[in-house]
Amino acid sequence: MKVLFLSVCLILVSFTCRSQTAQELLARLVSKLELVNDYSADVLIKADIPLIKILPSKAKIYFKSPDKFKVVSKGIAILPKQGFTDMNIFLSQPESYMVVLAGDKVIEGKQTKQLTVIANSSESDIILLKLWVEPIELLILAAEVTTRSSGNVKVSYKYDAQKQYGLPSGIEFKVNVKEFKMPKSIASNPHRAASKKSDKRKLGTISLELNNYEVNKGIEDSFFTK
Repeated sequence: MKVLFLSVCLILVSFTCRSQTAQELLARLVSKLELVNDYSADVLIKADIPLIKILPSKAKIYFKSPDKFKVVSKGIAILPKQGFTDMNIFLSQPESYMVVLAGDKVIEGKQTKQLTVIANSSESDIILLKLWVEPIELLILAAEVTTRSSGNVKVSYKYDAQKQYGLPSGIEFKVNVKEFKMPKSIASNPHRAASKKSDKRKLGTISLELNNYEVNKGIEDSFFTK
């Protein structure tokens, strides 16, 4: 009986230590992301969605902490917020989730720590979040986001000039076509590719190339209401 009790204690201590390590790593990551008060960037959006023909489009995005976001585009811009702005806003509220360390993984030659983040509230759109974080530079290299509104979204990130802020130069989203919420303009008027062969793929890909960042230059609140 004593052996069993000691074993249980050791397991609980181990879990607590791993949780503390996870909390510390995530806290450091969030602190880095919070260095960004505002930013703007040019975005090239490419989408490969089964049965829907969508041409590449250009847009400009604007963000201001904590939760203001705006997209300016002349065309149709499919810009998933899951794994992007929504994820960062969610992570900035540590009281709304718990986090545990779930292992290690090598991604493109870099060792990462997997953090599993679980929402505390049943009203949160994000239910579960898996992050693969490079712990030295504090960069998210991959994520898997489970949401109420758009199902499961897998995301991969690339970084360049703005990695000191954790701002990516490239993002690729893998979305479940049946679950992902498409823009109303596409949902109401889909330009389906003319083909006799039915495209039975369940996953679509949305790629973002981001450049010409302007970080912490100041953006007025009124800009987001225009």
